[in-house]
Amino acid sequence: MLRIFRHYVSPIIFVFILVEAALFAYVNFKVVRTSYMYGYNSGLVGPDPYLYAIYLSLLQISFMWSVGLYRLESIVSTRTIVVRTFVVLTLTLPAVAIFFLLISKSVRVTVSYAPLVIGLVSLFTCWVIASLMRVLLRYTVNLADFNRKILVVGAGERAQRIVDHVKSHEWSRIEIVGCLDLRGEAPPGPWPYPDIKLLKDKSILGATQEYGAIEIVLALQERRGVPADDLLECRMSGVLVTDFLSFWERESRKLLIDDLQTGWLVFSDGYRLSSFLNDLLKRLGDIAVSSLLLVLASPFLLAAAIAIPLESRGPAIFRQERVGRNGKTFVLYKFRSMRLDAEAAGPQWAGEDDPRITRIGRFIRRTRIDEIPQVFNVLKGDMSFIGPRPERPHFVESLRKQIPYYNERHRVRPGITGWAQINYPYGASVEDAKQKLSYDLYYIKNYSILLDVIVLFSTIEVVLWPRGVR
Repeated sequence: MLRIFRHYVSPIIFVFILVEAALFAYVNFKVVRTSYMYGYNSGLVGPDPYLYAIYLSLLQISFMWSVGLYRLESIVSTRTIVVRTFVVLTLTLPAVAIFFLLISKSVRVTVSYAPLVIGLVSLFTCWVIASLMRVLLRYTVNLADFNRKILVVGAGERAQRIVDHVKSHEWSRIEIVGCLDLRGEAPPGPWPYPDIKLLKDKSILGATQEYGAIEIVLALQERRGVPADDLLECRMSGVLVTDFLSFWERESRKLLIDDLQTGWLVFSDGYRLSSFLNDLLKRLGDIAVSSLLLVLASPFLLAAAIAIPLESRGPAIFRQERVGRNGKTFVLYKFRSMRLDAEAAGPQWAGEDDPRITRIGRFIRRTRIDEIPQVFNVLKGDMSFIGPRPERPHFVESLRKQIPYYNERHRVRPGITGWAQINYPYGASVEDAKQKLSYDLYYIKNYSILLDVIVLFSTIEVVLWPRGVR
């Protein structure tokens, strides 16, 4: 697993993006150059081929990223591949037209179809390439040669968590060569994983060499007394040695709240979000993205502001107190999606098919239009565009007593969208809040501009293909 700007990235996907970007740039460049050779740019002075190739390739990669085509899970179905790549084709066409309009040096009176021809040919070619490459990728990642062989040291609860996680994520490309039971932690009775070897009476070094493991994961319930000489020999031979919490963070992109240890948090890498440069860049990015969203979404803002009071009496904008950075409260703005008397019985989470939600409210929740007024909170500085979702004081007071490290999510500004929002559906329980906290802490620990960009593009996918909406 690669770590780029402290965020864990699949090496398969990383190489795939580089190869695809190079192919797109080559195709786009050749199409423009060929069109010039045959005189198809008559009537319009066309763009520089190199500039066009870079611009369109970056645009295509961005759109593919935003519709989820760089997640291994998205290549399971050929239909999903074709549909989503077609969405990218549709989204890119207007951008190509705008590019030609801005880059053209002069336009004659005679209408030219050269931009349309060039754009359609290059886009259609890239669409075919993208679809075929994902079908090829699906075949390639299923080859056992691409699996990472790991030896799990332990057979207790932690080791079984790792096995369950790997078995439930078929695209992790991890092959567990065995669970080494050094201390008799295996549950009584038959071993619950017949396809995973339960190893006994073997040393760590011997098991690693026998089964060709390239990584050792220490998943013992208690790490004291682990044979350090064996681990050193393996490490010096090039075998990666990883502790349980670090492995979990890397593979799941979240922290395991139940097993989290203060010492591990203190000595692990990360937590650089509060540096002056990061804070400045993030604030400038918040202002730029929020301002752009406000302009683009203004028709939806106007439509919602008119429609909401027509269906349900009361104001269109809903104001609610939330907890922000360093525990300070602020007033959050949202479009009202429930009846005016929705909380007559006191604060409560929204449930699935909640009867308090109006018809307009259900639509604006599904499309995330109800969240748009929060850009004013971002511009005021109460929120960031990306960060942990702000919670109400009533729930914060309750959750911090039940969930360890819950207050740590208030180290940063809350956000309109965030790492937890794109990875976990809407939460309406203490357990849901704990799961979302595990993603929030990962975001705070591993923050980078790259991670913000990933969240931003992934949010577009969530809006286009809603999941977990209530």
